[in-house]
Amino acid sequence: MSEPRTIESLSHWIGGRSAAGSGDRFGEVTDSATGEVCARVPFASAAEVGEAVGAAAEAAVSWGDASLSTRAKILFRFRELVEGEKDRMAAIVTREHGKVLSDAAGEVQRGLEVVEFACGLPQLLKGEFSPQVSRGVDSYSLRRPLGVVAGITPFNFPVMVPMWMAPMAIACGNAFVLKPSEQDPSAALLMGELWAKAGLPEGVFTVVNGDKEAVDALIEDPRVAALSFVGSTPIARYIYENGTRLGKRVQALGGAKNHAVVLPDADLELAADGLVSAGYGSAGQRCMAVSVAVAVGDVADPLIERIRDRIGKLTVGDGRDPGSDMGPLVSARHLERVRGYVDAGVAEGAELVADGRDLTVSGREDGHFIGPTLFDRVVPGMKIYDEEIFGPVLLVTRAASYTEALSLVNANPFGNGAAIFTNDGGAARAFEQDVQAGMVGINVPIPVPMAYHSFGGWKDSLFGDLHVHGPDGIRFYTRGKVVTRRWPDPADRGVDLGFPVHS
Repeated sequence: MSEPRTIESLSHWIGGRSAAGSGDRFGEVTDSATGEVCARVPFASAAEVGEAVGAAAEAAVSWGDASLSTRAKILFRFRELVEGEKDRMAAIVTREHGKVLSDAAGEVQRGLEVVEFACGLPQLLKGEFSPQVSRGVDSYSLRRPLGVVAGITPFNFPVMVPMWMAPMAIACGNAFVLKPSEQDPSAALLMGELWAKAGLPEGVFTVVNGDKEAVDALIEDPRVAALSFVGSTPIARYIYENGTRLGKRVQALGGAKNHAVVLPDADLELAADGLVSAGYGSAGQRCMAVSVAVAVGDVADPLIERIRDRIGKLTVGDGRDPGSDMGPLVSARHLERVRGYVDAGVAEGAELVADGRDLTVSGREDGHFIGPTLFDRVVPGMKIYDEEIFGPVLLVTRAASYTEALSLVNANPFGNGAAIFTNDGGAARAFEQDVQAGMVGINVPIPVPMAYHSFGGWKDSLFGDLHVHGPDGIRFYTRGKVVTRRWPDPADRGVDLGFPVHS
């Protein structure tokens, strides 16, 4: 008989140290490959969130006045600490989320790239100076921190998305409060430890675990000046509407239904490789996953043949197994949701080319596994087309022409990412100009920008004006201020009720 598994008791991270929950509400964190409960996470009450925000608000005062060199030194130290712990961090992600280790390591690396960008914030925070705008008068601009800002992050990237937000906010002089997903919160707590080791003052980085009560408390607290969110569209809209109602700055990234158009002149081997990689990586649990392949002209049948051949060779298993290409879904509830979408696709008449519903992984029979699934002849109006599935389900829809394909993509309410596979430079240029999406790939299926560009979609994929990290991140986490300065000169004295003009 095997020994019973030890269930870890998690905590919050408040005031620069671990803080046990004081209430009686908890969530269960599962090992996605085995289905076993591996940890219990406390759910913060509104009062606990208020205490955490209070500690952050106190810390924000002195941190906002810290020198740029002080901030940069701590960010450099944090970057080195994350680099040293990236294998441990990836292993935590694989256990709680399910993605294979190589995928988890890639997530940590993309988060590190934003940390590295944030290390250069002293250069990027420089203002502008205009001398002598009028006689004896100079004018210049500043960017000042907001104070306390909060991030509410999703289960699918428990390292990368918090690192899109926290290093940027902290480098800009803010205190940052993170509410991670309750499904895989351990990586966020490790970040707290690393920030403390890096020398970040107590209270500048905070983690409060919880559910809707914690989210609502962050929205309602007047000391929280800004909210960053990544998740589903209904929740993004909820946070945006309620946050802005209270005068907060909000960037809320929602769901996606990313299309990849495949033209007849495309390299089909490249296209099939890209579609399988982007459709089934991380078991489809990516906001930038390709959900729909739009096959133009007579390209559908040979493209589907190539996709089916590739997914037939994928190994689905425990993400810790080096032989696994694809891991499980994050939870049993999400597994049932994705299976339900496949059932609906069959019932609505889509052609099921590959069915992953009955997959069983030996030794991991209670894990949250579903195999790669492929539908053909999907059309708008079907549930599997209209809604975000967030699982390893790739849809193929057919279009007679490029114009029809573009119209199909642009008619979709989501606008996160879009891609085109073609060897025609003119078609590629037309697509990048005309497609209604925030991120565009040309023969690149997952066009996630590097850290020095900003990440964000259009339409129902983003609520708010500014995207995440990069230049938009700096603007989001700071306020602009313009100063007009004159030193006293007796010749300039005297009352003048006219509107001031420069001369």
